[in-house]
Amino acid sequence: MSENKIPYKIYLTEDEMPKAWYNLRADMKNKPAPLLNPGTGQPLTAEELSPIFCEELVQQELDETTPFIDIPTEIRDFYKMYRPSPLVRAYCLEEKLQTPAKIYYKFEGNNTSGSHKLNSAIAQAYYAKKQGLKGVTTETGAGQWGTALSMACSYFELDCKVYMVKVSYEQKPFRREVMRTYGASVVPSPSETTEVGRKILAEHPGTTGSLGCAISEAVEVATKNPGYRYVLGSVLNQVLLHQSVIGLETKAALDKYGIKPDMIIGCAGGGSNLGGLIAPFMGEKLRGEADYQIIAVEPASCPSFTRGTFAYDFCDTGMICPLAKMYTLGSGFIPSPNHAGGLRFHGMSTTLSQLYHDGFMEARSVEQTSVFDAAEQFARVEGILPAPESSHAIRVAIDEAMKCKETGEEKTIVFGLTGTGYFDLVAYEKYHEGLMTDEIPTDEQLAASFAKLPKI
Repeated sequence: MSENKIPYKIYLTEDEMPKAWYNLRADMKNKPAPLLNPGTGQPLTAEELSPIFCEELVQQELDETTPFIDIPTEIRDFYKMYRPSPLVRAYCLEEKLQTPAKIYYKFEGNNTSGSHKLNSAIAQAYYAKKQGLKGVTTETGAGQWGTALSMACSYFELDCKVYMVKVSYEQKPFRREVMRTYGASVVPSPSETTEVGRKILAEHPGTTGSLGCAISEAVEVATKNPGYRYVLGSVLNQVLLHQSVIGLETKAALDKYGIKPDMIIGCAGGGSNLGGLIAPFMGEKLRGEADYQIIAVEPASCPSFTRGTFAYDFCDTGMICPLAKMYTLGSGFIPSPNHAGGLRFHGMSTTLSQLYHDGFMEARSVEQTSVFDAAEQFARVEGILPAPESSHAIRVAIDEAMKCKETGEEKTIVFGLTGTGYFDLVAYEKYHEGLMTDEIPTDEQLAASFAKLPKI
């Protein structure tokens, strides 16, 4: 199809929405290493995971062979409120950069939560309600996941307890208030409300918190209160499964116009957005049907892929969660409080870690002042204020487009725009006032953290 017939926004119809999630692990020859019981060192069974997660989510977490899992009608009906989401041709950005590259972004900010996180939140809330639970607990970093889950729980009339990383709780009061509007209780983490929170505060007085801390508190509350289960917004296999709707829609929209991308770029914190965006493309790559350059972009202040080690580690700071083999900075690693966005988890999805380890994708780390520079460039020409998380992908997309300008290559670039940045204006203010700095962990700091990894 000729260039001028590709619209600014490519929409699918409701009938073209995915009817099943894609389980990327089914096509992986080297499966992710299993979660281990921290007490026995043995692979966790469904029975051991059931007190923590909803029963059907446990089955999804452990399923490595079923390529497609049907999306329940109730979830598909909810998706229709904001899905299919548009695939946008960034014509204005291309013109501004004067690049021959063709740039597309999948925009996931068209819902009240303002991000892609709702795709999994509504699924996890649905399974909790179906199981007859009273409520769920969770953690949130920048607040996108907590916002999405509070909305999903409100829809299904479930209680929602959110432990929000303290630095974000203080920097993002409006995100916190959206959660409360949807009925969630929000506690800054680490807190005095849990045993593990009190222990962390005693060991690290004045700490600004981390996702690892908040996870520990949320899991403790879930396991000590009958009728509650813990839910997570990233990292887990079940989350990547639910988020595959992003990639499935992206590929369907590209196929509609006969477009094959050369590279696919996604921001990476725990892996939910990246894993969802790349899923069907990575599947083709694993099956030998097509090839793509897939790039994970992470913050230099929390560089799990690029400076972490591939090892078994706890998923939480309190060391009460299962052990996962992943690229990790160590469960005790706490990112600089100056780090403005999400992407604060010390580890990475076991699925994405295995794919990265096996050479199916690459990773880059970027400094946050350059990330906000890219965010501002994008906002001024594309009319969307991007979330800091997404702006990591924007940074590398712009860099790659400028390489095309130098070489004359007409590459097609696709990146994920996970959501909007309207609750991140404190960070934008710091950037504009020249108060934002690039704090990067030293080799010595990381070595000290690695030395504390469990001996598996």
